[in-house]
Amino acid sequence: MNDSEKEMDDLIHQALTKEEAAYYDQLGEQNMPQMILGLFKGKNSWITVVMFVFNLVVLGLSIYTFVEMLNTDVIVDKLEWAFYTLIGFITMSLLKIYNWNQMDKNAMLREIKRLEFQVSLLGKKS
Repeated sequence: MNDSEKEMDDLIHQALTKEEAAYYDQLGEQNMPQMILGLFKGKNSWITVVMFVFNLVVLGLSIYTFVEMLNTDVIVDKLEWAFYTLIGFITMSLLKIYNWNQMDKNAMLREIKRLEFQVSLLGKKS
């Protein structure tokens, strides 16, 4: 955060009541652990929990198929197990991409709320 943003935040805090200032502070920038934990809050948190559990199951299956691939000596069977391992890793990647997109969406919504809040403050001053 640069100096002009800090000055703007200070001006906003001066114009707000304590409750409004606390709400405004909640809309601030988050670090990575806060963003990840933010996926488990809100209306669709159950989807995140289901996807997390499913991701762990797919990880276990992928490890199993990888071990089976290493233990077999027949090339055709080795290719089949490698294919299943690849499908598992692709599935895990797609689930993670979905979660990254959700984190990005949450960050964008926070910024939009901050802007709406600042515009409403400007409307009060006029």
